[in-house]
Amino acid sequence: MTELHTAPTTSERAELVTAVAAALSAVLERDVSDAREETALFHELGLDSTGVLDLLMLLEERLDLELDTDNLEMKHFSTVGSLADFLASETVN
Repeated sequence: MTELHTAPTTSERAELVTAVAAALSAVLERDVSDAREETALFHELGLDSTGVLDLLMLLEERLDLELDTDNLEMKHFSTVGSLADFLASETVN
């Protein structure tokens, strides 16, 4: 049977971007709440591999999700927006 997935609304998408920025601020221990969707996580914000794990655990906790790490790819960590897209795909599964 095919599952039907709905794309997040503009409001839900904005909430995910805000959640990613807030979690990044906590993980990086500095304010990055002004990060935009196109902000690069590694190159602009300085996220590292340890930070990725902390970020994922914090997002799972804050968004009450259980992320499927089998679906994770490095492309999901390119920007704030790409991570928000991944989170959106995980919330509709």
